[in-house]
Amino acid sequence: MTFRDPAMLAGLILLPLAALAYLSLQRRRRQEAKAFANPALMPNLITARPGWRRHLPPLLVLGALAALVVALARPQRTVAAPQRAATVMMVTDTSGSMNAEDVDPDRLSAAVSAARKLTGELPDNFRLGLVTFADFAEVQAPPTTDRDPVKSALGRLRASGGTAMATGLQRAIELARTPVPNEDGTGTRRLPSVLVLLSDGKDTQSPIDPLEVARQAKALKIPIFAIALGTPTGEVEVQDQFGFTQRIPVPPDTETLRDIARITGGKYFAAPDAARLESIYANLGTRLSSKPVEKEVTAAFAGGAVVLLLAGGALSLMWFGRPL
Repeated sequence: MTFRDPAMLAGLILLPLAALAYLSLQRRRRQEAKAFANPALMPNLITARPGWRRHLPPLLVLGALAALVVALARPQRTVAAPQRAATVMMVTDTSGSMNAEDVDPDRLSAAVSAARKLTGELPDNFRLGLVTFADFAEVQAPPTTDRDPVKSALGRLRASGGTAMATGLQRAIELARTPVPNEDGTGTRRLPSVLVLLSDGKDTQSPIDPLEVARQAKALKIPIFAIALGTPTGEVEVQDQFGFTQRIPVPPDTETLRDIARITGGKYFAAPDAARLESIYANLGTRLSSKPVEKEVTAAFAGGAVVLLLAGGALSLMWFGRPL
């Protein structure tokens, strides 16, 4: 919870002061009672004591005071509001390591299946695009509200070559920042943008460090949700120039992907199997469809203060025949 006027919370210092004042009054009341009669004779004069009921109305008033001070600070809570329009760029690794079969049936097939899941989850007014990267970055589908280009491109993906992750991210950022016409037909605007990066290995081809691109994305306020596909024991079969088959370890570069998400304000996910990957993409569809907004909840605290105050007064009147 946040506050628009946090300085008003200084008023909470009144709570311990009020509690001390109440204790002082109770001590004085007991002293006055002793002066009125011999304490040994008090049980004969008073047949019933209020016990804990005596303290409940003041406690309710104290709670009302606390709620009122918090209300004056104008509290806010974060809620999810529907995102009106946005651009989502999928940035997908298609390097040779995506042929590894540690993810059933293989990494690339699992990635394609999950990407189709995200394609179906996003709102119709979202622009969706696809950039792949292997030895170089390739625009498979520029961002558009039409899902058919992305679906067709996903069906054509093949895995081969090295990994140019940073180059793929740069190309996706360029496309995400492409201005779109305003709804009223006057001028253009840039929509809020998000990149969904899926990779399974280190960048081996880009002329720039992926973390430098992440810093560029941060400056442009483009979060990157980074997904590390595969397991640490993943291997892929390759043939050398003499025709011999070798098995090469291809663990995902979790450290770089985690740093990319952290730098840009996105989120990192580990996907060691196809089921986990599909779940991530399905949840991303829900997450990207909304945006966090601050909603003021002053009225709730003010209303709570009134209720507590009325309850304290009513109990005092009912039990002791007088208001507080």
